[in-house]
Parts: sequence; structure tokens; C-alpha cells
Amino acid sequence: MNSLWPVLSTLIAIALIVAGLLGTLLPIIPGAPLVFFGLWLIALTDHYRHVGWPTLTLLGAVVIVTVIVDFVASALGAKKVGASPQAVTGALLGSIVGAFLGIPGLLLGPFVGAVVGELVAQRRVERAATVGLATWLGLLAGSIAKLALCLTMLLIFAFAWWL
Repeated sequence: MNSLWPVLSTLIAIALIVAGLLGTLLPIIPGAPLVFFGLWLIALTDHYRHVGWPTLTLLGAVVIVTVIVDFVASALGAKKVGASPQAVTGALLGSIVGAFLGIPGLLLGPFVGAVVGELVAQRRVERAATVGLATWLGLLAGSIAKLALCLTMLLIFAFAWWL
């Protein structure tokens, strides 16, 4: 069993990293934390010979930034056009529900949720559509930023490994 541990842990780490990268696009999967735990598992398996605590601490800081970006990006998109609190809540709920409806749900859920939220706040349909689009663009920008930050984590890890 001891000889299987490096192979098994590396496979688990790769699965965590892949799931984490997918999680940057899917709102129900915590992308950056999964990437971090995958990288940490590789470092642990290697007994921290190539990647030590300073690098892992830096990666942890990137995870924190990624979580902040996740919350701020969608809110900024909505707030930039004066979205109601109901629209922001609707976009969040639309993201969660949309995640269970496949790719169309992922793409349309935040938009539909924000529009419904604006309509609940008794705003005009045109205004609701504008807020929905701005919220969706904010979520898209946040997803792209999260993916970029997770790829940066991989680069930092690779750089530390081969230094």
C-alpha cells in the first residue's frame, strides 16, 4: 500500500485541480480551494522537497483573492447599473439553480435571476433587462478572473517546483 500512495495521491490531486478549474466556471464548485488542495496534496506527497510552506502560503493568499473577486465581480456588474438588492439576490439564486440545468442554465440563470429580481422590485422590463445583462457580464468577468487566478496558482507552483 505504501508504494501506491504516491500514485493514488497524485491522481487525487489531478482530479482536484481539474475539478477546481471547472469550478471557476460553475458556481456550485469551489474552484480555487480545490486547486489549492490539489497542489498542496502534490507538495505533501513530495514531502515538501520542491514546494514548501512559503509557496503554499502565497497560494493560499491567491485563493483568498479569488474568493473576494468572486463576490465583488458580480456585485460590481449589478451595482454599476444601479441594480436593486432583489436583482443581486436573484442573480445569485439564478446561478445556483442554473448550475443544475446544464450549460444553458449556467449561461442564462444569473441573467434570468437578476431580471426577475428587478421585476420583483417593481422596475420596468427594459431596466430589468439592462440590469440582468450587466449582472451577467459581471459574473462572466468574475469567472474569467477566477480562471486566470487559478492558472496563476498553477504557474506559481510549477515555478517553485522547478526552481
